[in-house]
Amino acid sequence: MNAPALHLVLTTPQQVLADAADVAALRAEDASGGFGILPGHAGFVTALDASVVRWHGADGHARYAAVQGGVLVVEGGREVRIACREGVLGDDLATLQAQVQAAREAQTDADRRERVEQARLHTQVVRQLLRYLQPQPGDGQALADALGASRP
Repeated sequence: MNAPALHLVLTTPQQVLADAADVAALRAEDASGGFGILPGHAGFVTALDASVVRWHGADGHARYAAVQGGVLVVEGGREVRIACREGVLGDDLATLQAQVQAAREAQTDADRRERVEQARLHTQVVRQLLRYLQPQPGDGQALADALGASRP
């Protein structure tokens, strides 16, 4: 009798990266850190960080996929589905880890640029409001004249 195995389906919006019915163990990473999935695992849902997902087939051969975020779902102790924005399969763990690190750094830079742009836009809005609300020379006299003209 064969040992129980996991059925892994790893997808992006464009393609199925992996569909393996003989996975003995899987390792992934979420915000809390790395974790493993074995056959018989309880139902589970988590959001994956940009990381390398690793799994071993029944043949003992290790396989890897770099994913840029995503969702991992375990159902029925056998089904593991991973849906990610982007992913790439590879045989060299070091290369994939370097790609993931580069993706994380690029995301950090993009987040930093976005915060700077938000601060710049906020400053522009405040300056415009101050210009609009600041009284101009002669505005007080025109208001007084308008109020005086309406008095008997």
